[in-house]
Amino acid sequence: MSGGRNTGWARLALLALAAGVLVPLLAAGLKSVLWALAGLAGLALTAVGLWWALAHTGVVRAAGMLLAVAAPLAVLALFAAHGLIWEASLSLGLWILAVTSARIALTPSGAASGRHRDTVPVEPPRHAWLLMNPNAGGGKVARFHLAERARAAGARVVLLDPSLHPDVAELARSAVAAGADLLGVAGGDGTQALVAEVAADHDLPFVVIPAGTRNHFALDLGLDREDPAASLEALTDGEELRVDLGFAADRVFVNNASFGTYAAVVGEPAYRNRKLRTVLRTLPDLLTGDEAPRLGMRSGKRHLDGLQALLVSNNPYRRAADASRPGRRECLDSGLLGVVCVRIGSAAQAARLVSGTRSPGLTRLTAREVVVEATTPTVPVGVDGEHTVLPAPVVCRIAPGALRVRVPRRRPGAPASRPTADWRRVLRLALRPGCRA
Repeated sequence: MSGGRNTGWARLALLALAAGVLVPLLAAGLKSVLWALAGLAGLALTAVGLWWALAHTGVVRAAGMLLAVAAPLAVLALFAAHGLIWEASLSLGLWILAVTSARIALTPSGAASGRHRDTVPVEPPRHAWLLMNPNAGGGKVARFHLAERARAAGARVVLLDPSLHPDVAELARSAVAAGADLLGVAGGDGTQALVAEVAADHDLPFVVIPAGTRNHFALDLGLDREDPAASLEALTDGEELRVDLGFAADRVFVNNASFGTYAAVVGEPAYRNRKLRTVLRTLPDLLTGDEAPRLGMRSGKRHLDGLQALLVSNNPYRRAADASRPGRRECLDSGLLGVVCVRIGSAAQAARLVSGTRSPGLTRLTAREVVVEATTPTVPVGVDGEHTVLPAPVVCRIAPGALRVRVPRRRPGAPASRPTADWRRVLRLALRPGCRA
């Protein structure tokens, strides 16, 4: 049944792809090629405009903003003037349908991230200790009555107060010394990482309660981010799995460590209150300034210099960017770091990067250890979204299976990450005889 389903999606993808090509051909004949080139040119000019707006100031920035707005409008006006808006919209819709169907067809049946190879049923803890941040996620701890529910399940709950508890890791270590046999956090990924390190050091199980804003770690564990209270079932009806932990020097990260442009912007004191204004003020110097810091990366025989940004993740991300669900990993137990390097030196490179063309400005690789070098004695780093400064060079490594994670036996699993559209595979799948139900 599942094989026939994937074959059906593959055939739909090819039909939509063919229709997406035929619609402009029937409407404009061979001139449709020129219209397609005009659309691509508009996309490239938009990318150039965005680069000028972000990397420069003054007149160049103003010109970039104007170009970024005018380029797509000019393409739309051109299509409208020749009566091709409806055909172009239909063709675009068919292309989107084709790509979506192809990715669904190539997704293995039943695939979902958050499902790990080895899960073990476990007995409930006797002395569970949970740290909860009342301010995380706009007050999710109170909204979902997490403290009350956790205490009802037999856990000791500590509400985090930064003025009284400046050292989260020390709180967790004190709990272990007092006899805690399980540690957990209701809060953001940065707080999760601090307590997870203590749990790993003492080989204790760790519970993730997604009470933060984004909760990427919880997503990749297959937890329900919309219902943080459901994670408390791990205390009474749970199973255990082992996942990897990443290290940037001596700092643990459960998601990623970000070096370069993003980390420098986040480190600005005004960033939290005036994000957009801070980004626009600081990016030009960081991207094109004469004294802009540049990064280097060494991993085995690979060596890259002149990088503006570098992302090192605990297990590779399937895609470097996903507007709907940013930061999704297929698994957390591969024993590999994911590395994404960005180096953009011109508007042309920005255009190639944004338009999806294979660009020398973007490098992806996997490794067990990565050395991040800098032109300065120290380098700003965003460790799971928390700003810090580390001495350069920074050695990033992965500790396979270092963390025991306790999860509910019943959990939704994260949405499956769809593979990219490989049209040769789609064609082979479409030509395969259908399976009977």
